[in-house]
Amino acid sequence: MSSVLTAANQLTLLRILLVPVFVLFMLYGQAGWALVTFSVAGLTDALDGLIARRTGQVTTIGAWLDPMADKLLVATMFVMLTVPGLGLPQRLPLWLTVLVLSRDIVIVATVTVVNLAVARRTFRPSILGKAATLVYVVTGLAALYANYLGTTLAFVTWCVYVSLALTLASSLHYVVLILRGFAQDVDDATQESRTS
Repeated sequence: MSSVLTAANQLTLLRILLVPVFVLFMLYGQAGWALVTFSVAGLTDALDGLIARRTGQVTTIGAWLDPMADKLLVATMFVMLTVPGLGLPQRLPLWLTVLVLSRDIVIVATVTVVNLAVARRTFRPSILGKAATLVYVVTGLAALYANYLGTTLAFVTWCVYVSLALTLASSLHYVVLILRGFAQDVDDATQESRTS
């Protein structure tokens, strides 16, 4: 059990546990505490991978939990900063939230289908995917900070359009990676049929 609950995996689990805390602070109008909670969760994202690599404690469960925790945190942040009725001066546009959530749903569904129907395959996050996640977190932090100040910030608008660009770019990149994976599976199957 200790080999599973490494320091890095504990940080990942902490990030997951902070998501409902963040939601509650948002719902009860505690902008400052929501900002602090999201900041701590974002910090765990930066630290867990670093610790896992430095200590040589990269685990299979960590490889699955870390992106799941990222997607949960980012999706929750986008939803909470988009929904009306919370009295937020700085909200994120609905169209961006729909695009980001759709991208993540398609990625998760595709990985699931490939693993169940074709072959067990690990899809490592691409550099564009990592960049997109980083910009999403920065966008969330900027919007939460603006809400804490009770104003709107032009920087958030800039972040929104950078998020849009990276969402589209990373989506196309994932499509290319998945198609390459399918092509490789077809080649492997063809070679096996020739040798058998």
